[in-house]
Amino acid sequence: MILTLVRVSWTNLKRDRAAQALTFLLPILFFSIFASVFGNQGRNSTARIRIAVVDEDGSEFSRRIVQGLAQETSLRVRTTADADGKGAPLERAAAETLVRNGDVPVAIVLPKGLGDTAAAFGGSVNAVRVTLLADVSDPIAPQMVNGLLQKVSMTAAPDLMMEGGIKQFERYAGTLTTQQRSAVQAWLPQMKPAGAQSGATATRDGGFGIGVDTVDVMRQGKTESLVSFYAAGVGVMFLLFSASGASGSLLDEVDSGTLDRVLSTRLGMSGLLAAKWLFLTTMGTLQLTVMFLWAKIAFGLDFFHHLPGFFVMTVFTAAAAGGFGLVLATIARTRAQLSSLSTIIILTMSALGGSMFPRFLMSETMQKFGLLTFNAWALDGYLKVFWRDSPIWALWPQVLVLGTLAAVFMSLARTFARRWEVA
Repeated sequence: MILTLVRVSWTNLKRDRAAQALTFLLPILFFSIFASVFGNQGRNSTARIRIAVVDEDGSEFSRRIVQGLAQETSLRVRTTADADGKGAPLERAAAETLVRNGDVPVAIVLPKGLGDTAAAFGGSVNAVRVTLLADVSDPIAPQMVNGLLQKVSMTAAPDLMMEGGIKQFERYAGTLTTQQRSAVQAWLPQMKPAGAQSGATATRDGGFGIGVDTVDVMRQGKTESLVSFYAAGVGVMFLLFSASGASGSLLDEVDSGTLDRVLSTRLGMSGLLAAKWLFLTTMGTLQLTVMFLWAKIAFGLDFFHHLPGFFVMTVFTAAAAGGFGLVLATIARTRAQLSSLSTIIILTMSALGGSMFPRFLMSETMQKFGLLTFNAWALDGYLKVFWRDSPIWALWPQVLVLGTLAAVFMSLARTFARRWEVA
């Protein structure tokens, strides 16, 4: 009898494709996503960091630093006002605007006089310090850029660093003799930039090299607005679960026979789907509003100053989620199938779209795949509203995509729902 029950259970599993996917496919899919993001798969799997570089110094030393940064495979360097590299050289104000708008997470400013004090100790009063204009919503990029900047400063111009070091030494310790200077300069030809590009790394040791000051251009050290990112990530993921669960009422109405009575009225299937979509949109809007209000009460999110942008993003996000839920409900045959199908799709979309961890941690390929998900566009919109203080008109890409998704989802739901009209 026990073996018979086991055999029946296996038979049920073989017949339920959604249960098979939930049991075997979803764990493998999640493992692959997390391994791709956090696994050590070499530099090719790491996203290239987009940076802007402003050369205010114009010296040979700063020019070599810019060239060295451009040769780093992990960086994508922009030095001109135009993205195609044909415009005028970037200025500090333009670079800061790029960071504020989210075009780059970090901008490097090489200030006037950097070449003259290149070999000074980082803590020296007279040393000119490089400025990193950073968007701290990406905490990894500034640290990586700082490390690569130190490496490039030591490897791109070692001869200039040595000459500067000699001048610093002579300034405080006395002039070198002719024999001493000749002995030091004999090493300079071996330290030209061509020989420094062999892949060797150099780190800042004891303060030697260039000093770097990181400036948070977004919130000047305040981090409360990052709460909006977490609220949006969690809120959007659970919004999808709520929409798919509530849309399952269609299946309940099929089982109870209520759907047949509704279809016999003038309302019809189109009216029924429209009513359910309106309910799901309203419910989703309320759900996200409660989430962000709690973020305001418990974590100090600046909510009320961003109400217009929040309202626009929330309505379009809830509308697209409502259409998504109705598509799943019209595809599924049973409540159990809807639950399994929605779990697989929503968790996968949330992992790729940034609801579980930031997309900037992913490789460039995975970041592009993330744009195929509902979550990525919704999160980018909320980040614009709360973190970048963007005006409403700047939300048009996210609003356009979410609005298009809502229309496509409703069209698909109407198409799949025809099976109930002909049954």
